[in-house]
This record gives sequence, structure tokens and C-alpha cells, in this order.
Amino acid sequence: MTKEDRTLVKATVPFLKTQGAVLTKYFYKRMFDQNPEMKNIFNMGNQQTGKQQTALAMAVLAYAENIDNPTVLMPVLDGIGNKHVSLDIRPEHYLIIGEHLLAAIAEVVGDGATKELLAAWETAYYELADLMSGHEASLYRKRVSQPGGWTGWKPFLVKRKEQESSEICSFYLYPSDGGAVASYQPGQYISVRLFLSEINLFQPRQYSISTAPNGEYYRISVKRETSLSPSIQGMISNHLHNQIVVGDVIEVSAPSGNFVLVKNEKPVVFISGGVGQTPLLSMLESLIFEGSVRKKTWIHGCKSSKVHAFEGFLKKLEDSNAITKHIFYAEMDSQSEDGSYKGWVDLNHQKVEVDLNADYYLCGPKPFIEKHHRDLIQFGVNKSSVYFEEFGPQTLQLN
Repeated sequence: MTKEDRTLVKATVPFLKTQGAVLTKYFYKRMFDQNPEMKNIFNMGNQQTGKQQTALAMAVLAYAENIDNPTVLMPVLDGIGNKHVSLDIRPEHYLIIGEHLLAAIAEVVGDGATKELLAAWETAYYELADLMSGHEASLYRKRVSQPGGWTGWKPFLVKRKEQESSEICSFYLYPSDGGAVASYQPGQYISVRLFLSEINLFQPRQYSISTAPNGEYYRISVKRETSLSPSIQGMISNHLHNQIVVGDVIEVSAPSGNFVLVKNEKPVVFISGGVGQTPLLSMLESLIFEGSVRKKTWIHGCKSSKVHAFEGFLKKLEDSNAITKHIFYAEMDSQSEDGSYKGWVDLNHQKVEVDLNADYYLCGPKPFIEKHHRDLIQFGVNKSSVYFEEFGPQTLQLN
């Protein structure tokens, strides 16, 4: 890319700051109208909520702002690359996306989209596509190079289905061919793909693996969508709850994700809201199974004890002094006997100790992560010691 090209791309930054979401919304509509097969790859629930459009707008803006040195975006691009690999995105998909993104720029920007500007963005896009495709190729290679590894979609047998609370159910998934189970890093997720007859599409969803690596199976723990009129976003979860039974086969992609447990000897604190505890359970269980001597603290919040999944497992760890536990219930008549607290998770609670030397792992809804990340930094915790996972498209920029 020439200096002139980079100057032209950077000149679009003000437009992207104010109109980026308009551009990406138009782009997705154009692509799905002309290439409807792409609907089987993208999470249409995120399209419905606008999260995917927002995430892409932020990514395009970040790329334009850093066009002089896009490698600084590699931590973010790695997260996106892991998502793409989990969805079986291939280089040819970048050609389709590029065609419609460049056309969207021309059609939305209008007279301001000069031939020179479009040429600069075409060069910029395909340089990014090459960067992403190359990175994703390395991720694919890592998956197939390990025992039991694969790329694309592989059939898995549901051998166990276990209710964990009034809202959350666990599914134990074993390779249907009886082969080896690819290992993974605690905190990673798998994608599950099901056909939804309601919308006549295959739809993928990512679910964190909620148990430590064991060489036999993956476990995902899925929250039911309780709305009377579930959105597309909740259809896969409800399909799993209501229609998938023991003995069924579902399609799964290999473990992905870069929200993983960092190995060191520092104390570790897990902070979760609702079903956000699932990747943290994998991390905690791994430490327990390894006999780690790291001090472990578990801080969790949910609506009530009825929806609190894995309460028994955590209580046993607390009773054996393996962990220190703080549980917050939004709905509770009074202080409970097991020492849980009424209200939302509060790191300022008198019984919660913030260790400035610990590593912190946050997972939950976006506002939950933002609040507790901010609180930890205000306490004096170093940003580099705070790790978080945002479910769905990446929109948080806290580090």
C-alpha cells in the first residue's frame, strides 16, 4: 500500500466515526440479499440485535486509524480469527465480503467515494484479508496437528444431558466416530451448528467449554431463553434444551478462543455474572485437577439460588478450603445460611478482598465486565492482570 493510499484511508476516519454503523448495516443487507448462503455462516441473532454491525464498524474504524501499522491490532485480530476459524470461515469468504464491503462504501459515501478512494480501500481491504487468512491458516494447522484435531464441522454424540439449575443445562459431547478428543486450553469455546426450521437456516453458536480438559468429552452448559417470544439469538439454546436428547448427533467445530488461563503462581480471582461462569469453571477445575497451590477466589452473581448452576460443586470446593467463595443473589429474602449476599456483585463489599497482586478473569454481560474492570483499575490492579471475555461480537475496548 502506498503512502497516498494510506492517506486516503485515514481521511475516512471522521466518516467512519459517525456513519460506520450505517455503512456496516447497509453492507450486511446487501451481502445477504445477493449471497443469501452467507446467512448460514453468520449468527443472525447478532444481526437482529445490531451487535455484529457495531462490531464490524468498530473493527473497520480501528483498521483505518492504524493503517500505518495494522500489526498493533493483532491481539484483536487474533480474537476475530479464532471466531472465524470456529465458524469455518475460509479465504473464499473474504472475496464475497470484500465485494460487498467495497460496493457498500461506494453506495453509502456517494459522491465522496472517488475512484482513488475506492482503489485505496480495495488495497487496504485485501491486505487485511491476506493478513487474516494467513493467521487463520496457522490456527487451522494447529487444530489438525494435534491428536483428535480437525477443521470444519464434525459430528458429536450427546451422551449426557444434565440440568444444572432452572435455566442452565449441560450437554456432554463425545466424538461420534469414537476417536480421540482434541485437547484445549481452559477458557476456550466450541461452536455448535444446528438447522433451524423456523428460519430455514443452519445457525452456529459459540459455547464455552465448562469443564477441564479430560480427553473424553466436551461439556457445554447452556442457558435457556425464557422470553415468551425468543429472538433468533435464543433459538439455538432453546432448541438444545427442548429438542436435543441423549443419543442425538450435533455438528461441532474444534475448540477456539484466546481468553485462556495464564499459567503462573499468582493468586487468581474469577468474577462472573450468570452463565458467564462457564469458561471460568473450566479454568478453576483445571487448577484443582492439577493440584495448583495458587490461591483461588470465586466471585459470582446471578438472579437467585434457583438459577445458580454448579452451586454444589463450588460448595464442596469451599468446604475443602480449595477456594474462597463470594456469591451474590439479586433476589433473596434475607442473608442466607451459606453466606451468600443480597444484591449484585460488588467488589467493595466488606467481605470481598481485592488483591492487587492477583490475576483477574471477568466474564458476563457487557455492562458487568465494564463495571468490574473499572472498579479493579480504581482499586489499583494493573490492567495487564485483568482478562475478560465478551460473549458475542467483540465491542469492548478496555485494554
